[in-house]
Order: sequence, then structure tokens, then C-alpha cells
Amino acid sequence: MGSESQNLLRVGPPPDQRGILRWLPGLYVMRHYKSEWLALDLRAGLVLTAILVPVGMAYSTAAGLPAIYGLYATIVPLLAYAIFGPSRILVLGPDSSLAPMIAAAIIPLAAGDEAHAITLAAMLAILAGVFGVVAGLLRLGFITDLLAKPIRYGYMNGIALTVLVSQMPKLFGFPVRGDGIVGRAVGFGAGVIGGRTNLVALGLGGATLIVILLLKRYLKAPGVLFAVGGATLAVALLGLDRLGVVILGDLPQGLPKLSVPMPTLREVGALCAPAVGIAVVSFADTSVLSRVYSTKMRAWVDPNQEMIGLGAANLAAGVFQGFPISSSSSRTPVADASGSKTQLTGVVGALAIALLLVFAPRLLHDLPETALAAVVIASAIGLFEIGGLGRLYRIQRWEFWLSLAAFFGVILLGPVPGILIAVAIALAEFIWDAWKPHYAILGKPEGVDGYHDVNRYPEARRFPGLVLFRWDAPLFFANAEQFREVALDAVASCPEPVRWLIVAAEPVTGVDITAVDMLIELNATLRDAGIELGFAEMKDPVKDQLKRFGVFTKLVEERCFFTVDEAVAAYQAWTGHGAPATTRATS
Repeated sequence: MGSESQNLLRVGPPPDQRGILRWLPGLYVMRHYKSEWLALDLRAGLVLTAILVPVGMAYSTAAGLPAIYGLYATIVPLLAYAIFGPSRILVLGPDSSLAPMIAAAIIPLAAGDEAHAITLAAMLAILAGVFGVVAGLLRLGFITDLLAKPIRYGYMNGIALTVLVSQMPKLFGFPVRGDGIVGRAVGFGAGVIGGRTNLVALGLGGATLIVILLLKRYLKAPGVLFAVGGATLAVALLGLDRLGVVILGDLPQGLPKLSVPMPTLREVGALCAPAVGIAVVSFADTSVLSRVYSTKMRAWVDPNQEMIGLGAANLAAGVFQGFPISSSSSRTPVADASGSKTQLTGVVGALAIALLLVFAPRLLHDLPETALAAVVIASAIGLFEIGGLGRLYRIQRWEFWLSLAAFFGVILLGPVPGILIAVAIALAEFIWDAWKPHYAILGKPEGVDGYHDVNRYPEARRFPGLVLFRWDAPLFFANAEQFREVALDAVASCPEPVRWLIVAAEPVTGVDITAVDMLIELNATLRDAGIELGFAEMKDPVKDQLKRFGVFTKLVEERCFFTVDEAVAAYQAWTGHGAPATTRATS
């Protein structure tokens, strides 16, 4: 196997990425930077800038903030991730899936005060960043495994619908008041029926949306750049702002300032739960995207360092007048398609935006809000996961209903409560499966290796007086009593008097103190009935647990067999000679 193939199989950093370079992956990449990458990174960075500007501003307005703060939330986070982020290709910035979560967290607390909303959004980014960094240092990258595919489908569908409803009034050219998706949907419907639609704004926004979708589907071109640029030119040349089309107007000149937000302690407490939700959701999206591109680029990415990099980027956003950010599944492919090789692409994009704000802020003066709404709506349409939902309905119906629970939780209660509800349901289902696991009485079918469930192999050979019982789950407090009941039922249902009960324990991966006490009681009950309890194929870690509990010698050692075959042979020897055969206690 060649060294390149071995690199694909490596789970861990390169041998020379140790010490400080492990924590600052950007420095490691710079040490190994190849001169032939420079032109590619510069070109990709300039192409990326054309997408970062309109998309960043669009998602900022979707989060309930002025458009300029979307650029602030793009510049410094890109620089921070270039240093701390382990992926060479990911592009970070404002994200459509986070926009409704940010809005839901800050709008009720801001109570219409725009300046205070900006402060709250910055603190939300800081909190999400702190949670991300701490979780990465504690190596908690595995927590996103709780966001199973059905939950992600439901969450993304709920987010997509929430974003769609929030942007439709802007596309139609009139404002809407209302709380939550239901209130805004009712307000939008009332506005359309009441004749509040601005047909010029709708025509301009609708044309922008169509161009974005058509170019994305048929030409694979950066439709956002052409569509938004065209809409801006139309406003400037035709004076559409005089017909009621709302435009962006003058942007503040200059770069974002270093500023630590200072909300009240009560507000900080209220932001903690949304910040955790944002940190989990953004890392879940980032980890999936990171894995895809790490495989493509043949480079290992540490998920815990990914969490630290994302957390550092959010911290940077928070202290430089930004708001929570995530990786982008739309801008990252643009960078990749443009030939990006390293995070220098993101650095070039950040510097280009900074130059725009310093030297040409009026360049975006005529950008219409309806075009920004079209950008967000196009992104929301791409978030809908219909095919995956249909697949769940066909092959795993309960996971389909789990996805719908996440969907309705998001649209009715908000993104974070919706996710928590779906995770709780998924965990409950897991506990239910472990509480009522599959079990079987085993026999030996003719012509088939091993021992199998007699319900599936009715002709399987049974051994008079011997019950072979398999339990397909860990033994713990939730299923201990269930195990005792079905084991005794297996003994009681045997047509001949039972002398041995052997538990085929290979599927048992762990025990707790409740299960151990149950086994002691079961052993005593069986002994009183003249029945011996034994185990076959018990895993060494489970034996180690029983030794720590101090019950291995008493409960297991006398009859513990490496295989079920060995247990059967020992039983046959025991019945043939009228006395127990010597058995091998495994340690």
C-alpha cells in the first residue's frame, strides 16, 4: 500500500503536527505551503468575495439585524478560522440555518431597539464561541451524534419553512408584524389579500430569485453575484427606489471595531440556552461538511479541533460587532470549484471585503432589500429535505414520525426547543429498544454453523434439560427485571425439567449494579429449583466489571465458557457422568 493510500487511512494528525501546531492548524499549513497554490488561492478568494458580500448581508437581515453586520460577521471570523480551523477548505460566515435561531433569541429581548439587538447578537456569538471552545477542549465532538439524520431532516425542513415565511414579506415589498412563523404567515397572507404588495419590488425580487435558481441548476454559475448585481443596476438606472423599492442605502465606512457587548446578567442568562443550541447545530453542519471535504482533499480533520476553530471564529465575531456564524454548504463549494487549496482563500475574501468597506462603501447603496430576500429564499429552498423524508417513510416509519416531530417542534416552538424535543424522543426510543430488546432461545440447526433462534429454525436441535438463552442488549437498570422475567419464562416453557440455563452473553456489552443484583437473585432462585446458571462468550470488559463489583467468582467463574459449543459439551459430560465436568473459567 502506497504512502498516499496510507494517508487516507490515518486517524490522527500528521506526525510533524505536534505541540502548538496541533492547536493552530493554520500555522502548520503555512509551514507546508506550496508556491503553486498561491495563484489558485488568490483567484478563489476574489471569486468568493463576490458571494460573501450579498449573502452575508442577506442573512444578517434575516436574523433581524442591519445588513452591514453580516459583513462584520464575515471578515474577522474568516481570519480566526484560518488560524484555528483544521479544514483547509471550509468557508465560514453568516448562515441561513442560524438566522431564525438568532432572531428568535434576540428580538424578544431587544423589544424593537436595533442597537440593543446588535449588542445581544454579539453576546450570543461570544457565548456560542465559549461553548464551542470548551466543548472542543473537553473532547465533546461526539455530542452531535445525537442529531441523527431524521432529526436533521426535520430540523432543516423546519428552518427552511421558517426562513421562507420570514422573507416572503420583504420579497413582496411590505413589512409584517407578528410573533413566530404562524403570526408572520397570517400577517403576510393578510397583507397580500389587503393589497399591500409592491408589484415593482415583487417583480424585481422574483426575477432575482429566478436567475439565482436557473443559473445554479443549469449553468452551475454563481447566480447570486449576477442576480444581485443585475438588481442593483436596475435600481440605479431606472430609479426604482422612487417606486417604493427599499434599498440598502449608505453603509458605514470603515472596519468593525473591537467592542465587548455588555447586556444585563438576566439577558446573558436568557441567551445561554439559544447559544448552546446554535453551537450544537453549527458544529453538526460543520462536521458533516468538514468530513466530506477532508475525504476529498485526503486530509484528516480532528472533530474536536473543528469545534475549537468554530468556537474561536464565533468569539471573534462577537467581539468585532458580528453575530453567530457557521460553515457554509453553498460558499464552500464555490471556493472549491474556484481552485482553493488552503484557508488563504478565506483570508483574501476577508481582506477584499475590508477594502470594500474602507474605500467603496457606496458601491452597495442601490442594492434592493427584495433582492436580498431572494438570496435567502433561494438558500431556504435548497435546505428542504424532501427526498430523505420520503425514504424514511418507506423504510423506517418511526424515524419518519421522529423527523416530523422535529419539524413541528421547530416551526411551532422554535429551533432549539424543536431540536431538544426530537433528541428527547430519539433517546426515549433508544431506551425503549434497550428496555425491550430482542432475546432468543437457541438451538443447533442441521447444516448451519452456530446456534440460532428456534423461532426462526423450528427444526433446530435442542438439548434435553439445557436452555440456551441469548440476550441482545447491555444489561442495565431499565431492562434488568425484563431479563429476569424472560429468562425464568424460558425455563418454565421448556418441555423437560431444566438442569442448566446458559446465557449466551456475547451481545451483552455492559452491566450495572442493578443488573448485577438481579443476576445474584436469579442465580439464587434457580439454585433453589435445582438449576445451574452459566454463561458463554462473555466479553472480557464485562467480566472485568463483574470483578470490580466483587461477584465474578460467586456468580460466573464456576460455569463460564469461551463458546456455546464448549458449554453444550460440558453439559453433556455432566449429564453423562452424573457429576459436573471441569469447566474453564475465563479471566
